[in-house]
Amino acid sequence: QVNLVESGGGLVQPGGSLRLSCAASGHFFSINDMGWYRQAPGKQREVVATITPGGSANYTDSVKGRFTISRDNFVNTAYLQMNTLNPQDTAVYYCYVSWSDYLYEHSSWGRGTQVTVSS
Repeated sequence: QVNLVESGGGLVQPGGSLRLSCAASGHFFSINDMGWYRQAPGKQREVVATITPGGSANYTDSVKGRFTISRDNFVNTAYLQMNTLNPQDTAVYYCYVSWSDYLYEHSSWGRGTQVTVSS
């Protein structure tokens, strides 16, 4: 089982920055893809960014050039650096991890961290 602890959310003014962290812990053979999703009020959860163990990243179009996902495989932690935030980025951000035991691949979700962009 893998547990995820997210941190770094909060209230920021438009144009500001935040950095989210997601630390994975527990019993596993490997951590595979990691990612961030978000869900705004009244909307479906959407993918924001994902990153492979080798560091290959993908982003949804609305955050390209503003957000950067990274990971530290030594401490099983993913980061999301968010710059030039705008009110449309307001949402609960969820960390996602794909992980493997010796037999199967599994997925785990964090509890979410609120990001509010407002003046």
